[in-house]
Amino acid sequence: MKIAIATEAGQVCPHFGHTPAFTMAVVNGGTVTDRKEVANPGHAPGFLPKWMKDQDVQLVIAGGVGAKAQELFASLGIDVIVGASGTIDHVLQAFVDGRLAGGRSLCTHDTEGHHDCGLPCR
Repeated sequence: MKIAIATEAGQVCPHFGHTPAFTMAVVNGGTVTDRKEVANPGHAPGFLPKWMKDQDVQLVIAGGVGAKAQELFASLGIDVIVGASGTIDHVLQAFVDGRLAGGRSLCTHDTEGHHDCGLPCR
């Protein structure tokens, strides 16, 4: 399974679309078999879900992901876990161990284009 984790300074980024990078990890048989960090290729409506599909990502982990992006991921067969926080190492190990529980999105958009993580909507 290939996983993309929104990454900022070794931590899970609270805002998926504005993350500076993604940690791409392959988990096979309960072990991380490959891991690399790649720069965020850009934030535009609908772009990242399609880009993730092209990268063969099957699961996205982030602090927060907007509702529209979650819908796009679902339509592409990509699962999403929101509400994650902490170091990338900790979150990856929690996933491998079956302990990573999703939660409330740390970034929620309202109808006026504002959200609670403090980053501007684009």
